[in-house]
Amino acid sequence: MTLSAGAAAGAALAACGNDGPGGSESGGGGSASYWSLSGEPGEPYRQASIDRFNKANPDSKITPTFFQNDAYKAKIKTALGANQAPTLIWGWGGGGLKSYVEAGQVEDLTSLFGDATLKGKLLPGSFGAATVDGKIYAMPVETVQPIVLYYNKKIFDQVGVSAPQTYGDILDLVPKFNAKGIAPFSLAGQSRWTNMMWLEFMLDRNAGSEVFDNVFAGKAGSWSDPAVLDMLTKVQDLVKMNAFQKGFASTAADTNADQALLYTGKAAMMVHGSWSYGIQKAQGGKFVPDGGLGWMNFPPIDGGKGDPSNTVGNPGQYLSISSKATAADKETAKKFFSTTLVDDEEKAGWVKSGGVPVLANSDSLYTGDDAQFQKDMSAIAAGAKTFAQSWDQALSPTAAEVLLDNIAKLFQLQVTPQQWVDNMNGVIGK
Repeated sequence: MTLSAGAAAGAALAACGNDGPGGSESGGGGSASYWSLSGEPGEPYRQASIDRFNKANPDSKITPTFFQNDAYKAKIKTALGANQAPTLIWGWGGGGLKSYVEAGQVEDLTSLFGDATLKGKLLPGSFGAATVDGKIYAMPVETVQPIVLYYNKKIFDQVGVSAPQTYGDILDLVPKFNAKGIAPFSLAGQSRWTNMMWLEFMLDRNAGSEVFDNVFAGKAGSWSDPAVLDMLTKVQDLVKMNAFQKGFASTAADTNADQALLYTGKAAMMVHGSWSYGIQKAQGGKFVPDGGLGWMNFPPIDGGKGDPSNTVGNPGQYLSISSKATAADKETAKKFFSTTLVDDEEKAGWVKSGGVPVLANSDSLYTGDDAQFQKDMSAIAAGAKTFAQSWDQALSPTAAEVLLDNIAKLFQLQVTPQQWVDNMNGVIGK
């Protein structure tokens, strides 16, 4: 049954005219196919880079096909299984990329990035989610999205306190804001991944990046590190001391209700991704234009082993090359990587999109009202010793779902830290 299903899928893909790995048998330059996501803000800039490459390389041709997010995930999975993958495979790195590597579906690009000139054009922290067992299997592309601690400057001034420099400062601020009837932190607990951002920073600041690296590597019992229990206990202590708004477990991120609490002054702080800046600017009236929003990297935990320069979030998007592509197609893809995707127009395009490019030395392009925020996000991404990928993207879909479920239960005090560890150890490597 499995063989028949795979054969049918392959036939369907061929009938649809999608360029598989054998698209350049005519000789000369390669004719690489490129599957990616449709829609704003990314599609216009992806199309622009392809047009630029094709114009500069008349003997080669890259042909794009754009899909909506969920459709893409299904299409690429089917195509890979049927050995009909496009030459260029767009993705999120981490757990998904690891599964491609284990199935022998993508090219080892370690030697390509042995060229220090090429690798030096990309932010070094972006390579973590592209690396499996010490080898690089994807090129970081497009934009970086670190998670930061936002705060409402007006509320801080009203209460007469300063932005926290350490986790101890956070603990001191919680009762002060509660005493004024202001939620110390806004949190969209119903969405689960928002809670996860807290655990990512708390574990990193507590123990460094090594503990989660061991989980990602599939080492049995990795969640049993004492630093994990300590981190989980600290999180539940925050819940018990009312660090988050009342009813946070029913607040959904999809409606941006958590961000509204911050810009309306009902909450003093929020841990969220860099994309929140644009949402608050669009929906918060004069809050951002009037300088009401503050931001910073998550502060160090007193006595913690983690490097305070580390960050978490989305260190980039990723392009891999199908291992089944022809030699000519692979060469076309590598030329695309080493020329067009690192040129000045690529950099300027992603800045124009409102993002922070994964390309180094973009600061001079940041101008206008948002320049300081973009510069600071770039500095966090460039200065991070480790830019860890969000856990639910780094892990397999099976492990990620168990993770999110247990994180929700942790914040609702429905599991103890030890039960959380036991539950998560049960899905390592799955």
